[in-house]
Amino acid sequence: MTATSDTRPRSNRLPRNERRRQLLDAALEVFVSQGYHAAAMDEIAERAGVSKPVLYQHFPGKLELYLALLDESAQELVRIVREALSSTTDNKQRVPATFQAFFDFVSSSGEAFRLVFESDLSNEPAVRERLDRTMRDCAEMISQFIREDAGLRDDEARLLGMALVGMAQVSSRYWLSTDKAIPKDAAEQLLARLAWRGISGWPRTS
Repeated sequence: MTATSDTRPRSNRLPRNERRRQLLDAALEVFVSQGYHAAAMDEIAERAGVSKPVLYQHFPGKLELYLALLDESAQELVRIVREALSSTTDNKQRVPATFQAFFDFVSSSGEAFRLVFESDLSNEPAVRERLDRTMRDCAEMISQFIREDAGLRDDEARLLGMALVGMAQVSSRYWLSTDKAIPKDAAEQLLARLAWRGISGWPRTS
């Protein structure tokens, strides 16, 4: 689908925050469908139904627009992982809750997860820094519980935290690529069982 086939009508003047939201939504559609390098600011403006100068009033360039979307998506992933970990005090339940967070993220509408997990701009330093920080933040939250309850050193807990994050993001993306051949809740539980059998090998220290 090209942007011209789904162009929104030219819109009236909007408050700045609403206009910014409109532009971000249009840019997300273009970046997800075409990738960063193939996306054009002309096309994004046309998709949003605004003139190109209006787009540049809010975002000085394509990279700044992409980074704004990436920041939103990364913050959303960190938020839902944090909520998953704080949703229970039972570590056995924290594991499926964490997998659910990643599955929810990749299956959400808009496919914003592709900016975080499948960026074609990952060699750009500003993008790479954000991608790495997002994975580190998620892994650090998980490693805190591992460190507190398993009595492992900081570096050991961080390694296991990153391993669980990697397992969750790769498996959830693979599940999505199979057109959800396994029901979502069944897939989450299947992976949680695998992860729990490993992580529960370290007993609680208290």
